[in-house]
Amino acid sequence: MSERGYLDAASAEPMHPAARDMLLSAVDSGWADPVRLHHEGRTARLLLDNARAVLADAIGVRPDELYLTTSGTTAIRAGLSAVRAARRRVGQTVVHSAVEHSAVHHSAGDASVEVGVDIRGRVDQEAFAHAVQQAGVAVAAVQSANHEVGTRQPIAAIAQDCRDVPLFVDASASVGHDVIPEGWSVLTASAHKWGGPAGVGLLAVRKGTRIAPAWPMDEREDGLSPGFPDVPNTLAAAAALQARLSEAEELNKNHRAWIDEVRRRVPADVPDVEVVGDPDDRLPHILTFSCLYVDGEALVTALDAEGFAVSSGSACTSSTLKPSHVLAAMGVLTHGNVRVSLSRETRYDDVDRFCQVLPGIVQRIRAEVGM
Repeated sequence: MSERGYLDAASAEPMHPAARDMLLSAVDSGWADPVRLHHEGRTARLLLDNARAVLADAIGVRPDELYLTTSGTTAIRAGLSAVRAARRRVGQTVVHSAVEHSAVHHSAGDASVEVGVDIRGRVDQEAFAHAVQQAGVAVAAVQSANHEVGTRQPIAAIAQDCRDVPLFVDASASVGHDVIPEGWSVLTASAHKWGGPAGVGLLAVRKGTRIAPAWPMDEREDGLSPGFPDVPNTLAAAAALQARLSEAEELNKNHRAWIDEVRRRVPADVPDVEVVGDPDDRLPHILTFSCLYVDGEALVTALDAEGFAVSSGSACTSSTLKPSHVLAAMGVLTHGNVRVSLSRETRYDDVDRFCQVLPGIVQRIRAEVGM
């Protein structure tokens, strides 16, 4: 296979050329400890401040409202626990949708109220509003859009229902690919989702939202992300996001059209397929479908042999071999699922060839199990 079609950008997008160039430059200039007062430390501090300013501007906050963490998952865990701790006198309950990232489920713990979604993956807004307005709620958590099926959530409307309860939004799937919704109190994102390097997460906290970090307060990120900051990778993340947003209009237009084509061709050419997620109110680059009588892992492996990188189930749960909690919550098929997600390097030929080879692969796998 001379060329491969990488269709798993929702797990990790290939590093943007702007990020690669910045990273190579920054390793020679941003290696020192930015809290030190010597020349090398001051240089690193200046570079870090510049990167923070670019990232903050991209997501619409002030630089002093943005904390840098080691991943999107770390941002979720640190941010959610910090908001809940600050509101412990109000209560400890976390209200969240059933399709959140596993880090939200794990951080919410036993003191949580889970609100269901419809068959397209959109949260039951009326039930969510009722749950948030009960006594003892510390924080509400809803993702901007789902990382598996792409369905957007009505964040602005939910924010109004939350009233004085902070709204925590995991925007990891959206940043760099879609407009960031209004109304949130705390927002998280992850650089490797937009073409930045792995190991850089964002935690934005609006002024007026109280937080109490789980770790002792120190001079680094106000205790929200202890440890030595990765200045070169943060600079690369900022360069990638800035470049990605400058390309967004054309890329998103192409991705939306190509995903629409996959959504149309797959069920037309493959029997017993369920395409899930909202067909219109969605991220431009993500689509999931499920094939009846086919094992998802077998399908991923067969597609890999044909030169396509796709995923089955969410990256946060696929290694456990458990059915996707997102698809289960939506009440759709939880096995035989494939997520296709497009990057800036995806070509139309990749999408077209994927649609051509898929029917034969599904037919062969079904034949092997006697279907």
